[in-house]
Amino acid sequence: MELKDYTEEERKKEFQYLKTNLFNGLENLNDGFDSESIYYFSESDFEIVLNKAEKNEIAIFGIEPWLNGDFYDVLSFEEYKTVANDPKWYKKAFNEFKKREKNLMYSASYQVPKKLLAE
Repeated sequence: MELKDYTEEERKKEFQYLKTNLFNGLENLNDGFDSESIYYFSESDFEIVLNKAEKNEIAIFGIEPWLNGDFYDVLSFEEYKTVANDPKWYKKAFNEFKKREKNLMYSASYQVPKKLLAE
């Protein structure tokens, strides 16, 4: 996947796309401890987010779980020597986190393909 610079307008469209197509119907656990543009999800809701990301070919650059309100760890696509929109990396990373710790809150950094923003 080619990484592209997005304009401020495209970033706004991207955030709206994520809210409408990935996050809709899921509980955002960010109660103000982080920027309001960063959504945090339970393990079960984050699995839904990842499945929707795969279906929509959304790139995920990194997964950042938190435990009891504190930063826990981060894994990124570079560590798996692949591209950000390869679902194998982010599903593997998610499974590794699930095995290590229960009750994590998950956030991620996403990139919506520009073709989806034009729709």
